Amino acid sequence: MNSNETLAQYSDWAFRSAFAVLVLALVLLIVQYASKRARSVQEKELVTAGGSPQATSASVPGRVIDQPKKPLGDRFGGMGAAVLIVGVVLTFASIVLRGFATSRFPLGNMYEFVTMACGAALVVALIFLWKPAYRSMWAFVLVPVLILMFLAGTVLYSDAAPVVPALRSYWLPIHVTIVSVGSGVFLVAGVASLLFLLRMRYPDGAEGKGFLARVAERLPDAQTLDRLAYKTTIIGFPLFGAGVILGAIWAEAAWGRFWGWDPKETVSFIAWVIYAAYLHARATSGWRDTRAAWINVAGFVAMLFNLFIINMVVSGLHSYAGLN
Repeated sequence: MNSNETLAQYSDWAFRSAFAVLVLALVLLIVQYASKRARSVQEKELVTAGGSPQATSASVPGRVIDQPKKPLGDRFGGMGAAVLIVGVVLTFASIVLRGFATSRFPLGNMYEFVTMACGAALVVALIFLWKPAYRSMWAFVLVPVLILMFLAGTVLYSDAAPVVPALRSYWLPIHVTIVSVGSGVFLVAGVASLLFLLRMRYPDGAEGKGFLARVAERLPDAQTLDRLAYKTTIIGFPLFGAGVILGAIWAEAAWGRFWGWDPKETVSFIAWVIYAAYLHARATSGWRDTRAAWINVAGFVAMLFNLFIINMVVSGLHSYAGLN
């Protein structure tokens, strides 16, 4: 086995380890999420009964009140956050090792593209959701990331190999990196908008009315979720737009025309227009609530359609999925 094959194997091991570690992080964060809700319900019952979590010990004269231990759920959340960082590092290690194994930029097929997009989504989520108050959202971000990684490692997986001649260009690392990072940012924005819609459907005081209501009550407030969706879309929108423009420049150099209404180009442009409509609706009075959020969700659906249906079903000049 030569050095390239060894590095490719290490890359695959890093990817599988990242997936396993992120699954563990998801389990820990779900435990934290569930225990946080249980603790909140218990505290509400104490308050309703005329007491408080510390009333019993505080009412005894001369008693030394011990410093309360950190709740078990918070400890699970802290462990989940630490494990999460390990998973992010392993994800990018798999990307870097794949690049060294193939002696090219590791964005030549759908397996590599989806891995990069998932890594970008995790980094963006780490930046915006690091505070303990937002940690309850991590489980909802990890679920789509893990689904995409599972598909990347199974259905979309490609062996480490050189890319087709059309992709041997200095535009590959520029255009595809920007688009994949923008896609990862939009993943976080889409999840935030979906959770915002859930929170609006089940506001405070809706506990006890069903599973979705019990899930929604432990989320941050609707305004916080709306702001998160807006901030991440503001980051992803210019990135993805720049990726589309740079792709047009690459198309002119490769095919002699800037735009040819290829299926990939068309759906990318449609997705970009949808996100532009969301930003406009978000700034327009009367559209700032659920209607704008639904537009953001539509943009996320268009991104998924562009990634899977266009790459895997529709034939076009961008059919470089690399599927076996």
